[in-house]
Amino acid sequence: MMIGDSWAQIGSTIAGLMFTLATLQQFFPHQLRLSLQQFVLASLQQFSLVQILCDKFVNLFSPYIHITFPEYSGYWSNQAFDAIETYVGALSTTKASLLKGSLVQNSKALVLTRDDRKVCDEFNAVQVWWVLEPSPTSSSEDKYFQLIFHRQHRDLITGSYLDHVIEQGKAIQAKNKQRRLYTNNPSENWGSYKKNLWSDIAFESPATFQTIAMDPNKKEEIINDLVSFSKGKEYYMKLGKPWKRGYLLYGPPGTGKSTMIAAMANFLNYDIYDLELTTVKNNTELRKLLAETSSKSIIVIEDIDCSLDVTGERKKGRPKSNEKETEPENEKTSKVTLSGILNFIDGTWSACGTGRIFVFTTNHIDKLDPALIRRGRMDMHIELSYCSFEAFKILAKNYLDVDSHDLFEKIGILLKETEMTPADVAENLMPKREKKDPDACLNSLIQALENAKEKAKLKAEKEKNIKINKGKNMKFYAKRLLF
Repeated sequence: MMIGDSWAQIGSTIAGLMFTLATLQQFFPHQLRLSLQQFVLASLQQFSLVQILCDKFVNLFSPYIHITFPEYSGYWSNQAFDAIETYVGALSTTKASLLKGSLVQNSKALVLTRDDRKVCDEFNAVQVWWVLEPSPTSSSEDKYFQLIFHRQHRDLITGSYLDHVIEQGKAIQAKNKQRRLYTNNPSENWGSYKKNLWSDIAFESPATFQTIAMDPNKKEEIINDLVSFSKGKEYYMKLGKPWKRGYLLYGPPGTGKSTMIAAMANFLNYDIYDLELTTVKNNTELRKLLAETSSKSIIVIEDIDCSLDVTGERKKGRPKSNEKETEPENEKTSKVTLSGILNFIDGTWSACGTGRIFVFTTNHIDKLDPALIRRGRMDMHIELSYCSFEAFKILAKNYLDVDSHDLFEKIGILLKETEMTPADVAENLMPKREKKDPDACLNSLIQALENAKEKAKLKAEKEKNIKINKGKNMKFYAKRLLF
């Protein structure tokens, strides 16, 4: 009897609420009607026994459609949410009188947003509402956006309007974007959530192609290649290839490989992901890290010949059963394989983002497995070698603000006879006093080049004598064996 009375009471309450809902739709102004509808729906949801029935009634009687955009989709971040958040934030500032300002981590300017969770927008004379809510299914700080609109405009909103929102949101992001430098965290620090895969700081390197000390023709070739790639999305789609490109930078230490990466990032306005392979335990973690990088970014593995055993790995024979394998300490916790890296840069997973650039650097190109650096993976091989006279003139302009000098000729001759990296040349050109003194700096460079030339000469003579003595010793032992 009591159960019957309870159901009768619940039924009576629902009927009353539904009658109220219908009355609201007929007589109340639109904005007030929407707020009261939400109150009525919240009241209905207090009856946990009829939650499902309540949802069905809402679908029957409410003329509004709700689309949810969560901050995360499964394990990965939802890029649509990011674009919507940017769009709605910009929309708020144009229509609100109460704003709040903050310096957002990835923005180079102060960001103004409305201090409210609900924002109204209009598209082709149709009104919609965006509502920001905390996720009810997560104990973390996750959020979701809810888009509310009248069902008669369904095709317009789910088509043209959402395309407009995403496009505008991404455009605003690109305009306000401050380049970031990311590095991967060890997997034990990832926790149970996806936000901790990468750490980042503002990338503020001033490096540009104008200041890089290298042959002008080679520099122009690199710039043209980058421009062609950045504008080649449709061309890559036509070819049926992922829109990505690989660059291998090789040469002695101090020749400007890291500076080249910074100049590329500044030129394209790309973020940099500096991947430390020794902290990645296996290929699965490597794929997770790749999936959490943004499109139009540079993924860098510096000194790849030192990071892991990817130096001719397939050429090595398996150790004999009675031989004990020895491996460096940093490789004991990493099982990333050459195959995993190849799939990372050129396999199925490499197509999970667009507009990416992969950059490997090495001091010893001859140590790398040919499969790792073949064309199609590392499409362009860029040798950064010792300082040439053309590179020196760029450095002289950068450091001393001189285009020509009487000592240039002598320096040019010495650079042809001596191997010195651009980093060492730059250090000698660096003024040691507040007031620049080009004569003193150029003479300092000449002295350094002459010292380096003399050292190289002595080293060559020493090596020559060692070879001569080695040859004499071999002849001596050969004669003794004969007798």
